[in-house]
Amino acid sequence: MIELQKVSYGYGGAMLLSQLSLSLAPGTFHFLTGPSGAGKTTLLKLAYADLKAKTGRVQIFGKDAAGLDRDQVALARRRIGVVHQDCQFLDHLSIAENIVLPLTISGRHAEAGKNLPELLKWVGLTKQADQRPPELSGGERQRAALARAVILSPDVILADEPTGNVDWEMSQRLMKLLVELNKMGKTVLIATHDLAMIRAMKTEVSARVSRLKDGQLVQAGADL
Repeated sequence: MIELQKVSYGYGGAMLLSQLSLSLAPGTFHFLTGPSGAGKTTLLKLAYADLKAKTGRVQIFGKDAAGLDRDQVALARRRIGVVHQDCQFLDHLSIAENIVLPLTISGRHAEAGKNLPELLKWVGLTKQADQRPPELSGGERQRAALARAVILSPDVILADEPTGNVDWEMSQRLMKLLVELNKMGKTVLIATHDLAMIRAMKTEVSARVSRLKDGQLVQAGADL
C-alpha cells in the first residue's frame, strides 16, 4: 500500500534518513520508535507525500509519489488517515464539525449524518459533540483527532505520538481503538517513543516494531 525504497531525506544539507526502506502491507500493524529528533515525523510525512524524498522512491497505492500532481496527492490522502502530534482543530467550530471537515472538503458532507453518530459513540465523544475544542481534555482531543482521521474510512492510519500528551489509562484506550481499526483490515503505523506502551500492546496485536537509529530502520527484537 505504501512503500519506501532506499529513501533519504535531510534538512539543511544534513541527512536525517539515509537509504531507508519500509513496506506497509494491507492489514499490517507497525510501531515506529526512536529518540526525539530521530526522524519519526519526517518518515510519516514522506509516507503521505507531505515531503518528497531527496533520493529513493516512495510508492503510495502503487504510484510513484514523486510523479503525483497536487490533485493526485489529495486523492491519495483520502485513503490515508493521519493523527498529527499537535492535534490542531478550528476552535470556532464544534468538535463534531471539526471531525466531519474531511467529508466537507471532499464534497461528501451528506455522509456525515450517517457516519458521525456511530463514530462519536466509537470514540466516546457523543456528549462532547457540540463542545468547542478548547473545552475538551487532552484525551478527548486525541480521540477527536482519531475520529477525524478515520471519517473517510481510509485504508491506512498513520499516527504521530498519539499518546504523547495523555495519561496511561487514556493511552491504552486510544491504542485499543487503533487495534480495533487494524482488526477491521486497516493498515496502522504508530510513531511513538513510549516503549512501555509498545510492550503492553504487543499482547493485543501482532505488530512489527521498527527503531530509527542513525537514519536507518532496525527491527526491534524480543528484548524490546
